[in-house]
Amino acid sequence: MTATETQDHKALREAVSALGKRHGRETDPTRLWSDAAELGYIGVNLPEAYGGGGGGISELSLVLEELGAAGCPLLMMIVSPAICGTVIARFGTDAQKQQWLPALADGTRLMAFGITEPDAGSNSHRITTTARRDQDTGDWLLTGRKVFVSGVDIADATLIVGRTEDARTGRLKPCLFIVPRDTPGFTRRPIDMELNAAEKQFELVLDDVRLPADALVGDEDAGLLQLFAGLNPERIMTAAFAIGMGRHALAKAVEYARDRTVWNTPIGAHQAIAHPLAQAHIDLELARLMMQKAAALYDAGDDMGAGEAANMAKYAAGEACVKAVDQAVHTLGGNGLTREYGLARLITASRVARIAPVSREMILNFVSHQTLGLPKSY
Repeated sequence: MTATETQDHKALREAVSALGKRHGRETDPTRLWSDAAELGYIGVNLPEAYGGGGGGISELSLVLEELGAAGCPLLMMIVSPAICGTVIARFGTDAQKQQWLPALADGTRLMAFGITEPDAGSNSHRITTTARRDQDTGDWLLTGRKVFVSGVDIADATLIVGRTEDARTGRLKPCLFIVPRDTPGFTRRPIDMELNAAEKQFELVLDDVRLPADALVGDEDAGLLQLFAGLNPERIMTAAFAIGMGRHALAKAVEYARDRTVWNTPIGAHQAIAHPLAQAHIDLELARLMMQKAAALYDAGDDMGAGEAANMAKYAAGEACVKAVDQAVHTLGGNGLTREYGLARLITASRVARIAPVSREMILNFVSHQTLGLPKSY
């Protein structure tokens, strides 16, 4: 990979930025989603054979970053085309690809992703949602719970991470299942969040949810390979989400610092104001470089290399975003907490990039164990 973007990427940035600016601070993302899909942005990473743009996570992360920088990020881009679309494109059956990819690409159907559980948190090895075969019919029966699942109410189906028993070892291994929204036994409850976002969070209960044999995505024995095919894009896209948000906050702070005059001097002339904003810009640019590296590795098929880079990108972007938002609010003072400027809502939203889909502490664990070779404390 190179540190400079191609002309195609620059052109895509400009086009997406223009779309974002036309929409501005959307309270309902439905219209923006439709417009972005019509222009080919939602499915830019999906195969051309199924109506996508034939690009990769590099292009999709660019789209999300620019929409975020315009103040109108689409959270479901992380879930529907990035995680679910990627997993189905890589591992789905021909029938699953035909059924889902064209509709995910043109934005007419959405898919949610359910992995987190109340007692498992970030530990995918402790997932208790289990799938067992009905020996008479060949159907799957899923039982378990999921929490903090975004957009279940607007998604046509949810890609559920469960565990099946390995016939040879008896051990449980992760598998992925497509669960349509109205499947009997599949219920949802909204989680009351302080976070002000258009996409709602849900707790899911699967009570002996019966699925046909072809609801299983990919090979039953592939296990973690298929799971991380979705988790690496999730981390890269979360980084894009954070960088876009940080850029949006920083742009507002820079504009304010340039225009706000006290004692005949713009406040941005003071180093106490200017230097923290410059540092925020540097941190966001560094995070973007790591995000681009992670996306390039993933698109090149280097899943192992992408795993390390994706975690680092998500960590760096989350930290940079929180600092940029905090400094932006501080720059505006009382105005930073008004609805007019729209920064106060980002104080809570920026923390999402630190917490989800994996906490900063778990990323530090990953780097210390996997990269540095240090022993585990657990």
